[in-house]
Amino acid sequence: MRWIFLLLPWLELWTLIELGAATSALTALGWVFLSLVLGLTMIRRQGLNMLQQMQREADSGFFTPRLLMDDLALVSSGLLLMVPGLITDCMAVVMLIGPLRRKLLGLGRWQVEVEGASFSAQPRSADGAGESQQAGQPTTLEGDFRRLDD
Repeated sequence: MRWIFLLLPWLELWTLIELGAATSALTALGWVFLSLVLGLTMIRRQGLNMLQQMQREADSGFFTPRLLMDDLALVSSGLLLMVPGLITDCMAVVMLIGPLRRKLLGLGRWQVEVEGASFSAQPRSADGAGESQQAGQPTTLEGDFRRLDD
């Protein structure tokens, strides 16, 4: 797995050189600049959206890990767009496609850890209900907690 991180920058550089050779160097530089601006815009927009969503969930007392994971995946795709190169841009586009993103992230149960507390819930189906809610049972969140004011 480590060799991928060592090889990726070289592959990214090679793809940009090939793009520049096939079109022009100005096109390759424009691609890098455009993907950087698009990535920054996505991170800013999705980051603000994620903070507002977390505030609404904190006010209502209802926490949905799926929305948080979706937002984090979109922020990650913005970060991938900021990396110069075509390979990470393709990975970002795959993460932007909703069904593919949910397929990659929804391989089982959602599990989120917040300061040692672990929350888990079944992923929601197309109608928005979790598996346990479809069976007529409420969703159970399991976790450990400790009091900080002791």
